[in-house]
Amino acid sequence: MEKQISALRATAHPVRLRILSLLTNTAMSAAEVARELEISHASASYHLRTLLDVGELVEAGEEKIRGGVAKRYRYPHEHGGLPTAGPKPTREEFTAYLKALHREVERRSQLPRTGKVGYSSDIEGWVPPAIYQEAAALISQASQLLHDHNAAPRTKGTIHISATLTAFTLDGGS
Repeated sequence: MEKQISALRATAHPVRLRILSLLTNTAMSAAEVARELEISHASASYHLRTLLDVGELVEAGEEKIRGGVAKRYRYPHEHGGLPTAGPKPTREEFTAYLKALHREVERRSQLPRTGKVGYSSDIEGWVPPAIYQEAAALISQASQLLHDHNAAPRTKGTIHISATLTAFTLDGGS
């Protein structure tokens, strides 16, 4: 029997990270995903199936296309934060996810920008637990706000953005 892949490990792929972003608050077919990401239909279908299998995507209906039926998928971001389906991720899987996320941020940083960076911050430090919990809640709130209002690509009245929000506690210090 094939080893079950964790949802976190499944998302640790640049194309699948882009698919999750693309399908946040909107549903698309494999053909639409392929066109938007400029990948083959077969590749889009493969990555969609992988994400569906680990519970990171849900089917969001069907549409008739040229006598056939195309499934539509969406990312149910409502569960919030890191992927939660499947077995608990290992440290290595979490690291792979963060590396893929970093590569995706690098890719986005090379895209044309219309203005200055809105906000960027980094810290490795020591804070009281209550302060960390408050900051994590605010990060979660900001993420939820953006996810809730994400629209289909190039929707009138929208701007193309990038936001990457990650916070986690560490066991020690070095």
